[in-house]
Amino acid sequence: MIEQNFIKLFENSFRQNWDLPAYSDYSKGETFTYGQAATQIAKLHLLFDKINIKQGDKIALIGQNTPHWTITYVATVTYGAIIVPILQDFNANDVHHIVNHSDSTLLFCSDRIWDNLEEEKMDQLTAVFSLDDFRCIYQKDGAGIQKIMLGINDDFNAKYPEGFKPADIKYAERENSELAMISYTSGTTGFSKGVLISGNALAGNVTFGIRTHLLEKGDRVLTFLPLAHAYGMAFDFLTATCAGAHTNLLNKIPSPKVLIKAFQDVKPSVIFTVPLILEKIYRKQIQPMLNKMPMKLALSIPMVDSTIYKQINKKLTEAFGGEFKEVIIGGAPMNKEIEEFFRKIGFRFTVGYGMTECAPLISYAPWNEFKPYSAGKILDIMEAKIDSANPEEEVGEILVRGENLMSGYYKNPEATEAVIDEDGWMHTGDMGILDKDNNLYIKGRCKTMILGANGQNIYPEEIEAKLNNMPFVMESLVIEKDSKLIALVYPDYEAVDAASMNNDALALIMEENRKELNKEVASYEAVTKIILYPNEFEKTPKRSIKRFLYTNYAG
Repeated sequence: MIEQNFIKLFENSFRQNWDLPAYSDYSKGETFTYGQAATQIAKLHLLFDKINIKQGDKIALIGQNTPHWTITYVATVTYGAIIVPILQDFNANDVHHIVNHSDSTLLFCSDRIWDNLEEEKMDQLTAVFSLDDFRCIYQKDGAGIQKIMLGINDDFNAKYPEGFKPADIKYAERENSELAMISYTSGTTGFSKGVLISGNALAGNVTFGIRTHLLEKGDRVLTFLPLAHAYGMAFDFLTATCAGAHTNLLNKIPSPKVLIKAFQDVKPSVIFTVPLILEKIYRKQIQPMLNKMPMKLALSIPMVDSTIYKQINKKLTEAFGGEFKEVIIGGAPMNKEIEEFFRKIGFRFTVGYGMTECAPLISYAPWNEFKPYSAGKILDIMEAKIDSANPEEEVGEILVRGENLMSGYYKNPEATEAVIDEDGWMHTGDMGILDKDNNLYIKGRCKTMILGANGQNIYPEEIEAKLNNMPFVMESLVIEKDSKLIALVYPDYEAVDAASMNNDALALIMEENRKELNKEVASYEAVTKIILYPNEFEKTPKRSIKRFLYTNYAG
């Protein structure tokens, strides 16, 4: 068990870093110091108390990365309630389902998202609060919460007549072993899995980040990964807050142009990102330069090439703000060609490995110790083994256990038993090898899950289940090709014939199906193309599609 209590990590940080900047909205230029954030947290605690929220109650949270999002998260866990962060990409039906499945009592939601939700479909909610300004935008009949909100400042001033001070910060007493968060790996009804994350698993990630000096007091981070996703949450936000760092929240689409401007302004001390960001910068800004004939000739000359690579590294480092210790890449596999180039020029980067079920970190090594093409070294608070006869050479499934591991899946003991064996090992579904120094090398995935470009978990069965209910679709198979999702569809030819439909008309209907499908799924689950498949897909004896036969299908 991690020695440091998860809630006390926040209590100590807010007391010790009172005057330092904590959270900034990069787009608006609005900043909360640790003291100002702690004051807002105290007001939310007072609100929770007045509306009879108990320790262990669930509070759902959905919206853009903003200071109010971070304040709501911290207020919830430090009160002793359980946070249910929801990715803002989920559609309305998915949000309704997660709020209901998690038994959430309150919902904090941005106004933009609330406009698309229906309160009658979340009838267990006592109230909904706006993340824009914390006003109460919905309450159950007779709850009187809007009236309480109107008087909350007066009540706060009465409770702290001499003003709220660092000594007034005292958060809930709650053991690390108790549940702190339910993180949903997917939002689709029928397939959702709520990952049960204890305070211990979160403290494991946070204390590792502090102990290894990933983040330190006064450091700056630029947050462009969604905070509702385990990777961005753990380090850009939780570790940063507990270390006394300054989190700058980017509320824009992280295009290379937008990011480079933000990097110049913030000058982050460490950068947490996904491969897609580096790959875009490489392909749009570096590769065209390298492909020009004069540059090709220069790089073919010994000694000259090393000078050019140093210059490229210097310019790239400056483009990222120039003051970072390292760039940490996770959430998805790194393109080997691009990894080789960044290594060749001496760029300070490393690749880690994790999953939501480990909140998320499993392996990491600092850039100057990182082994090429690995996913870092297994953390000292985690164990890993390979399910093969020769783990150093023979690929097998990666099994993990340790301090960061989830408690299970909420209301789903069958799914929990399917991945965590009787000895406590979690079967990750990923394939790899582990060398004698505990460096992990991931070789592929044995699960059907597809990792989206920004590290989101995509479960093709969920998309297929929706598509299979659409006109003239007998069965379907969603695959990834060139980082895009393609749907192979075996049409219902009997229905097609009965409708006297030709191929052109069928193609038009499939395009309409695709458009309708994309309205029902998250943006990162959008299907870019439907390809008609001429035959029924080959099945196993259990009637499951043999997916491996179609992964490279080109149509």
